[in-house]
Amino acid sequence: MKNKTVIVTGASTGIGKAIAQYFVDKGSNVVLNSSNKENLVAAYKELGSPANAIYFAGDISLKETGKRLVAMAKEVFGTVDVLINNAGVFAPKPFLDVEETDLDFYWNINLKGTYFTSQAAIPEMVEHGGGSIINVGTVLVDHAIDGFPATAPLASKGAIHSLSRQLAAEFGKKNIRVNTIAPGIIRSPLQGKIGIEDADSLAGLHLLNRIGEAYEVAEAAYYLASSEFITGETINVAGGHTVGHAI
Repeated sequence: MKNKTVIVTGASTGIGKAIAQYFVDKGSNVVLNSSNKENLVAAYKELGSPANAIYFAGDISLKETGKRLVAMAKEVFGTVDVLINNAGVFAPKPFLDVEETDLDFYWNINLKGTYFTSQAAIPEMVEHGGGSIINVGTVLVDHAIDGFPATAPLASKGAIHSLSRQLAAEFGKKNIRVNTIAPGIIRSPLQGKIGIEDADSLAGLHLLNRIGEAYEVAEAAYYLASSEFITGETINVAGGHTVGHAI
């Protein structure tokens, strides 16, 4: 992946920042994105303001943001080799309390952001003989939890899982690999945002009896980005969350 160009959305905190750090350290050219400019600039500085990274603050739900990220990647680094659609929002809310505005919120950021940014990147990948798209979903798509009602964000995340498989089918002959990473409980600022004060208290949801670290998702992203023969797959980075239960 050295000198390959990687776009990472939602790169200012948590998993996205860890992914950006991992690729920067491996010598990839990285384009970081977040809707929060202050956090994005802080993240870039935390990475050491590397010469092989640039950033652009923009709302990923807007079609123009994806186009801008691709244009910047081409202008500064020459190509778009990897797109990691990590930007997303997630919070629990009981099904009967969900409003239309909630559905629009998750649909726009999670699904449209992934959809339109992929739409901007794929023509460049086709032109240069291939590439890799990695979409970030969640294990909850296939492993629902009664005590964590989240139908609104999960509907959008489930759509992302389906989108990955269909894009893998449509663009496989163009050597574009499209896969999904489905994290379990990962230590990140997201936990605090949704009211979980002690993320480690959820360790029992995983057979390994611990929560995951952001760098472990980054390792999976790097593997999928560099693999030439994996497409249409969902990789669970979840410590056995979807496999079974401890009692």
